[in-house]
Amino acid sequence: MSLIENRAAVGPLHRHISLRGDVKLLPTVNEMVKTLRPEEPLHCVRPNVISASTRSFATAFNGDVLYAVKCNPEPAVLRAVWDGGVRHFDCASISEVQLVRRLFPGAEIHFMHPVKSRAAIREAWMLHSVRDFVLDSESELTKIMDELNRPETAKPETKPGLFIRLGLPETGAAINLSKKFGADIDSAITLLRAARPLAGKLGLAFHVGSQCLDPLAWRDAMQLAGEVIRAAGVRVDVLDVGGGFPVAYPDMDPPPLGAFMAEIDAAYDALEMPWLKLWAEPGRALVGGGASVVVQVQLRRGEMLYINDGVYGALADAGALRFRFPTRLLRARASHGAPDMPFSFFGPSCDSLDVMHGPFLLPGDVAEGDWIEIGQLGAYGACLRTAFNGFDRAALVEVCDRAMLETAGYEPPEE
Repeated sequence: MSLIENRAAVGPLHRHISLRGDVKLLPTVNEMVKTLRPEEPLHCVRPNVISASTRSFATAFNGDVLYAVKCNPEPAVLRAVWDGGVRHFDCASISEVQLVRRLFPGAEIHFMHPVKSRAAIREAWMLHSVRDFVLDSESELTKIMDELNRPETAKPETKPGLFIRLGLPETGAAINLSKKFGADIDSAITLLRAARPLAGKLGLAFHVGSQCLDPLAWRDAMQLAGEVIRAAGVRVDVLDVGGGFPVAYPDMDPPPLGAFMAEIDAAYDALEMPWLKLWAEPGRALVGGGASVVVQVQLRRGEMLYINDGVYGALADAGALRFRFPTRLLRARASHGAPDMPFSFFGPSCDSLDVMHGPFLLPGDVAEGDWIEIGQLGAYGACLRTAFNGFDRAALVEVCDRAMLETAGYEPPEE
């Protein structure tokens, strides 16, 4: 008997209360709370919001849109992205590749993690028809080509798409992704030259950082990319402008989507490389407003509320990153209401680091047993859940509500 029990890293929450059908006939969050009176966290996916945001982004961007699966791999979310018109998926692991291929046999899958295991490269290439791989080092290029040229994996008639990840200076984004990945300018030039004869399609990729509020970051990055391409002196087929496109939060009001696209379009024209195809890898921008979690208050101690989800569950970004999320109270009992006041949250674990300072605005008479809906959790909410302390129970429903915060430039779903 095996002593190892494999646990799927990518998959749905423990309970999915399926009510799929016409999105206009889906229930509301209020109806689901009234019916279920949930005592565990209840994730509420808004497929119409996700599909509308996806359509808006795809219409505005002059290139191919690759959904960044790591942002939210929940099948209900992936189906909503597909319904919004996206057919390309940015995967970072073989588990994500397997999931997308199972759900969408005809999807285009791109392996965009700069460091991959040899087994993952082989399986993606042989079993899942993945043809595009990103890298940021000579050793990763060697690894990819070694695995693709093994006798059992070689496809002499097919050359891979190879994408060089370029590191960027600090952009002011909420999370700087160039601290971990990205070749410096000289290395990127060398890698483009080395990869060109090996690649059926050669690309240069970058990422300005997660939740970047500055449209000029893309202009500057594209200008730098153009300098690298010219210095390399080889034909580059695709420029991947990455993700990082922001959504609204209570203390973050990003410019409209059109401002980002205007800078990308102007920077593209300035490159004077009309053959260059554009790709983008949005995650948060497509799904951020498309989910919420309903939690229950288990104890009130002054301005601190003890709730049944926390930083080891769906609210990781409210902890270390101190993101503020929109909140609304769903009462368990009749009340005349009270003025809003700021609260902080403790999560359910025994860890004192399981704290979310907020502040989160709620009526001042909130009490044990009340429910709180916490919004804008479509990105990095359910997928960051852990089983720490055993608090891994949750359910998921699909609802028809609008986003709790609208992001400028995204078409709201039809009523």
